[in-house]
Amino acid sequence: MSKDIIEVELTQRDIVGKGLGRLRTTGQVPAVIHNHGKESMHVMGDFLKLTKVYSQAGKHHPVELKIGDKQKLALIKDVDFDPRKHQLRHVVFQAIKQNEKTTAEIPVVLVGEEIPAEKKSLLVLTQLDSVQVEALPRDLPDEVTVDATKLEEVGDHLYVSDIDVPNGVTILSDSEASLAVVEMPKDQIAEADAAAAALAEGQDTPGDEAETEAQAAEVPGDEAETDK
Repeated sequence: MSKDIIEVELTQRDIVGKGLGRLRTTGQVPAVIHNHGKESMHVMGDFLKLTKVYSQAGKHHPVELKIGDKQKLALIKDVDFDPRKHQLRHVVFQAIKQNEKTTAEIPVVLVGEEIPAEKKSLLVLTQLDSVQVEALPRDLPDEVTVDATKLEEVGDHLYVSDIDVPNGVTILSDSEASLAVVEMPKDQIAEADAAAAALAEGQDTPGDEAETEAQAAEVPGDEAETDK
């Protein structure tokens, strides 16, 4: 995992419910800290600082929380954004312990200098961009990788089981879940369909000509019968 220490200062809050809207207008973001079955702590933090922390930590990097004279280690478990302004408006932290394993959502990154499928102008579609893992906080990776050079032809897949799993990490997501698949671009599908249609039409033409020739061949026979 990255050794960078990410920390943020929070303040306990008494404002809840309808009062949260007014709190946000002052540049504060409400948050809550869940702590292993203990009573949750309602806190708030500076909008800009919490936005930066989320961009750095995501849901996988431990964050040092400072609340007055208290200090807690936590993961961001959930965030809520304003649907119109796309601004952070609520954060849920989960307190963790350095010596206890925890679960986290880790981004999946496709690696490889050249992906054979893309060199053939095929599409590589990502179907899963993160996986659930279990590890000690110090072992949580910032990302897990998978070798995308295995993707060559239409229909090729990468699965969770293909992930290069770091030491001390257990993947909890379904091992058979698809991470990425190779598909043919729509314009190539259209070209292939058009070519198939043209071929089929071309195959019908000789048959029609043969039928016409057969009908023409019957005419002399009719004349001979008339002569008799």
